[in-house]
Amino acid sequence: MSLQVYDPLADQRGPDAPEFDVFTAGTVFLDIIFTGLQSMPAAGTEVWADGMGSCPGGIANLAIASSRLGLRTSMAAAFGDDDYADFNWRILRDQESVDLSRSRRFQHWHSPVTVSMAVNRDRSMVTHGHPAPMTATEMIGRPPRCRAVIAPLSVEEPLGDRNSPTWADLAHRDGALVFADVGWDPSEAWSPALLDQLSVCHAFMPNGVEAMAYTGTDTPREALYELADRVPLAVVTDGANGAMAIDSTTGEEAYVPALRVTALDPTGAGDVFGAGLVLGTLSGWPLADRLAFAGVCSALAVQQFGGSLAAPGWGDIADWWHGVRAAAGHSGAYMDSVARRYAFLDRLVPTVPVGAVRRAAATMSLQADVGAGAVGLMGRDGTK
Repeated sequence: MSLQVYDPLADQRGPDAPEFDVFTAGTVFLDIIFTGLQSMPAAGTEVWADGMGSCPGGIANLAIASSRLGLRTSMAAAFGDDDYADFNWRILRDQESVDLSRSRRFQHWHSPVTVSMAVNRDRSMVTHGHPAPMTATEMIGRPPRCRAVIAPLSVEEPLGDRNSPTWADLAHRDGALVFADVGWDPSEAWSPALLDQLSVCHAFMPNGVEAMAYTGTDTPREALYELADRVPLAVVTDGANGAMAIDSTTGEEAYVPALRVTALDPTGAGDVFGAGLVLGTLSGWPLADRLAFAGVCSALAVQQFGGSLAAPGWGDIADWWHGVRAAAGHSGAYMDSVARRYAFLDRLVPTVPVGAVRRAAATMSLQADVGAGAVGLMGRDGTK
């Protein structure tokens, strides 16, 4: 079966449209992921994992998730000259259709590697790597024209510095919407000054722990209101409790509960959520629909191991929605609620090609599993 690309922004294409929908930059890791561990190995012992996968990680999670959803995606990253880099480059460019024209390969630079071990719905990681030979802004120069960029708030390359603009600042000046995220602060200082960078951002998408730490609040909702004073679209994800957001450009406030899933591997779940939110925003969807769509993308991803390659494509989303529709009306109040919440997919899924992109197997040898159906939030017969 040939792979068919579904373009959710087809009606926005034109001769003067930006070259890309999404541009992002960061570090690409080779992720080696072990799942199904009953416990972490004690000193001097060996444990066996039920599952294992290998795939591009780091910023590749976000780039692949965006491309899978039909967004024209470009990514800048440093790549080494080893076999790990060859694998990551091939998967990103050839299999996942991510543009790498702003990426560079460097001789004698070792690819960063992360080993992730999933135990009891959580994960622990061991990472090895060296600083990139140059900063992202030095490597990229002026980014290509794009509708949106996804960039981190960073001490090393702060956004909004007029005297030393970053690649994201340059994209913003060319009309791109800046969607910002933030990583864990290893110093745990959580300086609120970092949030000053939101002055050039359209959206900010932290998780609840990060949002509360940077705003000095006690609940994710209190943090959301603090962030909504700083950025037009404030979004706070709260794990199994769902996500909440305020969009001052439309006057909307929304909360969407998380879907019930058994999480196998949470690697990259936040990146998948972010890609879904960007798509919904560029498409002009209501805020509740944007949160719900981002939520189902994330929920589908965590049920598979493999980080980036667990990100769903439109084929997976269509499979899931058909299952929900089949179960609604005779599987209880929960499924009826899910069907109502996702009714907006009725106007999207009928236009998805039968052979639309589906997730790939996270191995060194297999390519996209185009012909196989997705394992969704329920079995093919509609059972949970």
